[in-house]
Amino acid sequence: MTDRYAAYDKLTFDTPAERVLRITFDNPATYNSVDEATHTQITDIWRDIDRDPDINAVIVTGAGKAFSAGGDFGLIEKMTGDHEMVMKTWKEAKDLVYNIINCNKPIISAINGPAAGAGLVVGILADVSIAGKKALIVDGHPRLGVAAGDVAAIIWPLLCGMAKAKYYLLTCKAVKGEEAERIGLVSMCVEDEDLQQTALDIASELAAGSQSAIRWTKYSLNNWLRQAGPIFDTSTALEMLGFMGADVREGVASHREKRAPKFNPDCPI
Repeated sequence: MTDRYAAYDKLTFDTPAERVLRITFDNPATYNSVDEATHTQITDIWRDIDRDPDINAVIVTGAGKAFSAGGDFGLIEKMTGDHEMVMKTWKEAKDLVYNIINCNKPIISAINGPAAGAGLVVGILADVSIAGKKALIVDGHPRLGVAAGDVAAIIWPLLCGMAKAKYYLLTCKAVKGEEAERIGLVSMCVEDEDLQQTALDIASELAAGSQSAIRWTKYSLNNWLRQAGPIFDTSTALEMLGFMGADVREGVASHREKRAPKFNPDCPI
């Protein structure tokens, strides 16, 4: 591994095949939750990957039983009511999505267990998303007390249609691996024991293919996502606005206390 990725100490790297880089969320004790430093690193790394002449394809997965549980409560609590922290996170949340969209290398996600929040951004925005049968995909923003931001508005309706997107995003219901494949939320679902090898086989195939053809195809297809940029920007801005309100405090407290949230039923909107 070159020094190009040395600064990304919150992530683990290896090269399981020629010209294939594998990135692993590696904090299994917390189901690979994303703290402030990890959020910054998973945002910035795609620019370095884009410029890396030795890498043609990328795999992203999680260590242990989870892909990534998303932002940790420490990060969420730090954001709550803090305008400067919210603005910093908003910029990173936008950059994370746009950096993945604009990265010229094909990205393959191997979703092994729970996937939420910033981890889920990478998981379903990947060019080829592969879920194990134990995968559990959930966008829990409204359950936390904030609008469904991150990657939801830019990609869910395109992948699985507006009806399914609204159902899962409004209710925060979890989607299992096989159901995610059935509704088109992921590219495929495989047996859990086959997940990593399937991801590696696809990454190796893409790494050995015509790089100009593959990268230009990705660029062209991602114009569908670029067209949805204003929708995405609105969703993330409204998500961040929620961190300045009372509902998110109740949302975090209910998670910590393992109970249903008691949100104020009145809303001026």
